[in-house]
Amino acid sequence: TPLLVLGLGNVLLGDDGVGGAAVSLLLDHYDVPAGVRVFDGGTLGLSLLPYLEEADAVILVDAIRADAPSGSHVRLEGDEVPPAVATRLSPHQIGVADLLDGARWLDSYPARVVLLGLVPESIALGVGLSSPVARELPELVTRVVAEAAALGFRFRPRGKRARAPALAGFLDVGRLAAAME
Repeated sequence: TPLLVLGLGNVLLGDDGVGGAAVSLLLDHYDVPAGVRVFDGGTLGLSLLPYLEEADAVILVDAIRADAPSGSHVRLEGDEVPPAVATRLSPHQIGVADLLDGARWLDSYPARVVLLGLVPESIALGVGLSSPVARELPELVTRVVAEAAALGFRFRPRGKRARAPALAGFLDVGRLAAAME
């Protein structure tokens, strides 16, 4: 796969679920171009290694600890990425650090790795994004789309995709964000 867009995080730890929420919103509003795989990796850690091995470039989407207000956008690239995920924000990031190390060890580290994310307000036990993070979620998706475009992959906007009724309440990020305000 030339490009892998990988959402990361634990939806049970508040803002740590921003990676999966961003991937869900991306899939709701854009058609995925040929050569791109979009995947919610959740907390799978080393289990994601086969996906990383197949990718020429990777855009990781996650909550990122930074000295900035919650909801602030962060972009890291190349050698900046491994230290950012090695500093544990939540337990899944040990898996992400190991994942990147494993790819290096197997000599299958992607040529380009970018980490896009938002500074969390809370990673306490609980489902749902805080207001500052939920408010910035659409802009985070816009930045993922722009990053992909810079790599030559154009996501095309479309209407909201219908979800299966049983999942609609759980996965509809817009509804979730509105309910939290």
